Order: sequence, then C-alpha cells, then structure tokens
Amino acid sequence: MSRVGLKILEIPEGVEIKLDGNTATVKGPKGELTRTFHEDITIKIEDNVLSVERPSDNKEHRSLHGTTRSILGNMVEGVHKGFEKSLEITGVGYRAQKQGDKVIINAGYSHPVEIEHRDGIEIEVPSNTKVTVKGIDKELVGAVAANIRAIRPPEPYKGKGIRYEGEYVRRKEGKTAK
Repeated sequence: MSRVGLKILEIPEGVEIKLDGNTATVKGPKGELTRTFHEDITIKIEDNVLSVERPSDNKEHRSLHGTTRSILGNMVEGVHKGFEKSLEITGVGYRAQKQGDKVIINAGYSHPVEIEHRDGIEIEVPSNTKVTVKGIDKELVGAVAANIRAIRPPEPYKGKGIRYEGEYVRRKEGKTAK
C-alpha cells in the first residue's frame, strides 16, 4: 500500500493545474512546470484537491503511485514557494564570486571553475564562502547543487571542500608520529 500515493494534495491559492491526458501543467506565482506521467496512473482534481489513483496493486503500479504523487507535490510547492539549497565553502583560499551570470569558484585547483547559468535556476553568492541555488524545479536545484559540491567534495582529514549547509562531515584522525 502506498502511503504517499494515498495522500491528497490540497492546491494552494494562486496555483493552477491543467491536466491533458497524462500530462500535468502546474502554473503559479513563481513560474510554470510541465511533466508527462505514466499512462496507467490516473490524476484527478475535485474541489481544489488533487488525488492520484492506480489501476491495480501490482508492484510497478504501487511504486508509480507514490512517485507520481511526490513529483506533483514538488511541482506545486515549487511554483508556489520555490526550492533552495545552500552550500558552504571551507578551506584556505577557497572562495566563490559572481561575475555577470557566471559563478567562479576557486577550490584549490590551478584554475578557477566557472559555472554557467541554467534556465530556471538562480545562483546567488551572498558571501565568498556561501553559494545559494534557487529555482522552482526540485530535481534541477538538487542537480546543480550536487554539481557544485562535486567540484571539491569535503575531505575527512581537514574538512576542506564544498558541502551542503548543515552537512556533517565525519572527520578522521591523521597519521601519528612515532
């Protein structure tokens, strides 16, 4: 039984959902998202409440049921409030700066790493050790944040690198002299 799929989704004020077969378009104050879902899953809107139904209880339908409901919930939340991921840069000489629509990160390499602007994603640099990724598509925000983190993941000995805000990095003890 899919507990996530059985949850109903109340549509907030200012958000409009249009269904065209198995394609859902969610429009809100922050933007518009469109996605096509599996044809076996039924999406219904009644009295400003969205529900997702599956045709049978087999394993594939159960998994699609919860996934469809989660994706629709993220689409509604994205166009209503938006998503944000913050990253911290730790290390001597490690920093980020914004030049035009590019973000340039110095992370200990012989060259600075440039990150290009992507549609639907806004990258802010509030200070030279913090980077914030904002957008309406949760998948895209997470992917861009993960790509920035992958430039220099935090290492366990000194803790240097790029990490998510609040991420715990387990530290290791170094070699001991005899």
